[in-house]
Amino acid sequence: MKRIITLIALAATLLTAQGQERKPQNKPYIDLRPLHFGILIGTNFQDVELDNVGPQLVELEDGTMAEQTVVVDADKWNPGFTVGVLAEGRLSNHFALRFAPSMHFGAKHLTFLSLHDLDQNGAPRRTTQDLKNTYISFPIDVKFSAPRFNNYRPYVMAGINPMLNLTRKDQDYLQLKRHDLMLEVGLGCDFYLPFFKLNPELKFCYSLTSSLDTSHSDELRDANLRVFANSVSSAHSKMIVFTLYFE
Repeated sequence: MKRIITLIALAATLLTAQGQERKPQNKPYIDLRPLHFGILIGTNFQDVELDNVGPQLVELEDGTMAEQTVVVDADKWNPGFTVGVLAEGRLSNHFALRFAPSMHFGAKHLTFLSLHDLDQNGAPRRTTQDLKNTYISFPIDVKFSAPRFNNYRPYVMAGINPMLNLTRKDQDYLQLKRHDLMLEVGLGCDFYLPFFKLNPELKFCYSLTSSLDTSHSDELRDANLRVFANSVSSAHSKMIVFTLYFE
């Protein structure tokens, strides 16, 4: 992630340094088309924001009730792969409406700490889960572009991204819903090359509703896993996506 931010900062510095002189424009009329298409590839970093329940009353195997506490956290951002297609419609000189259906392959790494179950060193016993996710997304974005100068044009974008989760394992500790809705904002720059337009973009996505499947604990065959499934009351998925658009 630090390398991506460093590259963007370096590109912005080079553009500023070169922006004082006019140069011949590549593909000068490409933005005047009412509709154009492209493809995209990129990388994504997935995370999830969890709300822990705290102490729970759990029925043990002998039928008695006991208080147990499991704390859950997504302890790192996991890299993944993104691929898709693009359709962009011109609204005005500065605004465009963009539709970019994509597939995001990735995972969220979860760590469970059982505060009631201590190891030989007196530390809470640790359990992990790789919550694998394959999303099909259907983002609809509004893109606002600055005036073009030479062969580059910076822009900002924002929109709504409905997502469909294709990967679900019935016996995972936690499970996310099949559907999600994300708000996304980002920035990028159009680079006009001799034969095509290249758009590097960095955007941030955040789930507007809880993406946790709260009924998942009832589907678990192992009753001992339900204390993990019930340890979270809500979850909001987050994603950082760095994309290269080719138009």
